[in-house]
Amino acid sequence: MKILITGFEPFGGESINPSWEVAKALDGLKLQDAQLVAVQLPCVFSQSLGPLQHALAIHQPRIVLALGQADGRSDFSIERVAINVCDARIPDNAGDQPIDLPVVTDGPAAYFSTLPLKKMALALKAKGYPASISQTAGTFVCNQVFYGLQHALIGSEVISGFVHVPLLPAQAAMRSGAPIASMSTETLKDALLCAVDVLLAHVKQGGSDIQHAMGANH
Repeated sequence: MKILITGFEPFGGESINPSWEVAKALDGLKLQDAQLVAVQLPCVFSQSLGPLQHALAIHQPRIVLALGQADGRSDFSIERVAINVCDARIPDNAGDQPIDLPVVTDGPAAYFSTLPLKKMALALKAKGYPASISQTAGTFVCNQVFYGLQHALIGSEVISGFVHVPLLPAQAAMRSGAPIASMSTETLKDALLCAVDVLLAHVKQGGSDIQHAMGANH
């Protein structure tokens, strides 16, 4: 069984991206009867989905976990929904800044994650890792990849979704003003392995996610 983990190249003037640092740290690792495969995606609207689709075709994964950097977030943010819009507040790494454009022309307004969100979040919290269910993946390249991933896998048995991770300490140290949340690569790695264990158990046992109040008021 293959588990595909994607992360992004650095963007916005950064020299590192926590999503790729943790993904590459797990590349090639074997867990139970599964092998983890990491693929880096460009932080470019016009180039992100091609490598993703190529990786899906080559590796034929049973599970896909796409990761992205979330400046300002303090936890392992498991995304619930991807929306069909690109609305860039800043230019991507190619200097492009699409505004109010669809990810997929004539595609549905949104796709939900097929990950067992609540199982993952509760398992992470039980192990001491801060985790939450996020109701928005933004409208930058992260959301585009999330939407494109779910669109590509619609109707398949692959479970897939997106997780935003905090900055690394080295990144947070360069921010001015109030303290910025961060998480070390080692902690991110351990948290991700915890999530992968949940996903493997979910695939083997089948069934649906559990019901547990973890919604948002606004």
